[in-house]
Amino acid sequence: MPTEFARLLLSWYEKNARQLPWRGTHTPYVVWVSEVMLQQTQVDVVVPYFERWLQRFPTLADVAQADEQEVLKYWEGLGYYGRARNFHRAARQVMRDYCGEIPADVRALRRLPGVGAYTAGAILSIAFGQDEAALDANVRRVLARVFDVDIPVKLPEGERRLWEIARANIPTGRAGDYNQAMMDLGATLCSSQRPQCQLCPLGGLCRAKALGIQEQRPVLLPRKQVPHYLVCAAVIARDSRVLIARRPENGLLGGLWEFPGGKVEPGEELTASLVREIREELGADIRVGEKVGVYRHAYSHFKVTLHAFCCSLVAGEPRPIEASEIRWVTPCELEDYPMGKIDRQISTSLAHCLLVAPRSSCV
Repeated sequence: MPTEFARLLLSWYEKNARQLPWRGTHTPYVVWVSEVMLQQTQVDVVVPYFERWLQRFPTLADVAQADEQEVLKYWEGLGYYGRARNFHRAARQVMRDYCGEIPADVRALRRLPGVGAYTAGAILSIAFGQDEAALDANVRRVLARVFDVDIPVKLPEGERRLWEIARANIPTGRAGDYNQAMMDLGATLCSSQRPQCQLCPLGGLCRAKALGIQEQRPVLLPRKQVPHYLVCAAVIARDSRVLIARRPENGLLGGLWEFPGGKVEPGEELTASLVREIREELGADIRVGEKVGVYRHAYSHFKVTLHAFCCSLVAGEPRPIEASEIRWVTPCELEDYPMGKIDRQISTSLAHCLLVAPRSSCV
């Protein structure tokens, strides 16, 4: 018999489940793609990416056979690009080691790049019908409130407690619906701020609600101050082409293309910083011209304000000292190269300038 928690949850889910393009199928590949995309990304953002991805990569074999640059291009805009690189490597590993069949074993899944406890639990429960729990942020919030978990959920002890509760309440044979029901409840009624407790099917069981502390659960660790960095980038033009560099595979935005540059050191002027960065990064000297624009973006652990400048070479031939490779491309060709948000904004500005007012553009 299911616990009262699971019974009420599933009854609510049967009437209120969100209609999502990856629901209604138990294909392991489709489930895996959706769960990877949904990590740290809102559903409404994921939907168009998911649909476009499946049009280009309808099977895992299609992903494995694709070039990493194409995979990153189809991921562009979703952020957290390590997910795409790991998924690409994992697809090739499945094709090589498991004859293209996604393993229905938790230990085998966990050996794949990028597959953690949550992703493995989601795949096994939703695609293979196994009685496995899956904890994402929404599930953690629901469990922490209903069972009044007063330990910070990011601490090992808090994490263990939530996994214990989740597993103890799995209804036999319905773990997939159970996990998705908690995800939906956390995303709709049991939201992080102003939860709609009066509509929640678990209101009668919720210990945090009974104590009036639902907005104090889950317990979070104190937030660290988010650093802010000042950055410069060079749009180096030559013969109607601009220079772009591919970032190293490991690290932030790994494998993506960018306009070269770097952080401004304390007390350093913007133009002097850019001249120094290009000399260190490309082994060339530049003249800094007019400003292309100022761009701001918040990453998961820091914020940046980037100043982009039109530049020209004055000495030396650029070479990839710190980048994986460099290329000279026309502004119109920039669309073919996967980029992060800021660099895509810069490239879009250049393409627009070329089309609308070529004489006033950098190139």
